[in-house]
Amino acid sequence: MDLARTAQDPAPPLDPELGVALAALGDRAREPYTPENLADRQERDAADRPRPTVTDLRADGRFEVDELRVPGESGAPDVTLVSSRPAGTAGPLPLLYYMHGGGMITGNAWSVLPRLLREVALPLEMAVVSVEYRLAPRARYPAPLEDCYAGYVWAAEHAAALGIDADRVVIGGKSAGGGLAAALALLTRDRGGPTPIGQLLLCPMLDDRNDTVSSHQMAGIDTWDRTSNATAWQALLGDRYGAADLPPYAAPARATDLSGLPPAYIEVGSAETLRDEDVAYAQGIWQAGGQAELHVWPGACHGFDTFAPRAALSQDARDARSRWLRRILTPSGTGSGPAC
Repeated sequence: MDLARTAQDPAPPLDPELGVALAALGDRAREPYTPENLADRQERDAADRPRPTVTDLRADGRFEVDELRVPGESGAPDVTLVSSRPAGTAGPLPLLYYMHGGGMITGNAWSVLPRLLREVALPLEMAVVSVEYRLAPRARYPAPLEDCYAGYVWAAEHAAALGIDADRVVIGGKSAGGGLAAALALLTRDRGGPTPIGQLLLCPMLDDRNDTVSSHQMAGIDTWDRTSNATAWQALLGDRYGAADLPPYAAPARATDLSGLPPAYIEVGSAETLRDEDVAYAQGIWQAGGQAELHVWPGACHGFDTFAPRAALSQDARDARSRWLRRILTPSGTGSGPAC
């Protein structure tokens, strides 16, 4: 196979059901982020994605939700965590420590919680802590990652007060949040921080170089295309964008050592920009002797289950994530048995 072929390669077909849902959203769904429109797009996103209040998130008593302010790393500003769990659950619960998506340039810790509470916390009896990290370009690398690290360490150290089981913590996120989760796994390994039992990486944004076959195939087509991807990475990295010595904590695809990481669940669509970097990351974990479960959903574009939650493919993806979480949260879920 000729991996040098890029721009001339046809894009994989979109799942028909997703195509109908995407068409209903109109051209706005594919409008790319650019350096010129970034400020306006950030304002528009904030207006389109209002933050639910704590009262909203409590859903008439079904969930316990609190906003917490915890110390940032090394004198950085305090970090806000939104801590939530099904109401009336006894005993310490396993925790999903979650980082929201939005290309590290948009999004917030509150808006992702209604779905996480409905799809993860309630059926799996898990606590969820969502972290509000600083956004680029106002805050460049490493600020967002350090916010995530500070919140994660604090949550682990205060597990008893939060009612969580410090030995059953999964870190996770979607898109930019998936990239931050992957970076957090690397950072905690290298700093000797609290060790998560798994990393849930949903269409993670991993590679600032933005030059894979899939990034070229899906240019101008995917809901998150290579123009938006480049804009976001430039906003995050500033003058360090494209630097040869960029650390893996900034862009996990740059990592040369993927050993010693917690088991990973990695999913991506066949018809999305980030496909090849995510597949390569799973391969890198396997080649380092680690464990990764990889799902490439046929015909799925970036964020497919967000804009088409009732599509068959979206339901399959949610079911697969839930099965992996159930396995990883059981004592036998680490897959530590003898090799075949």
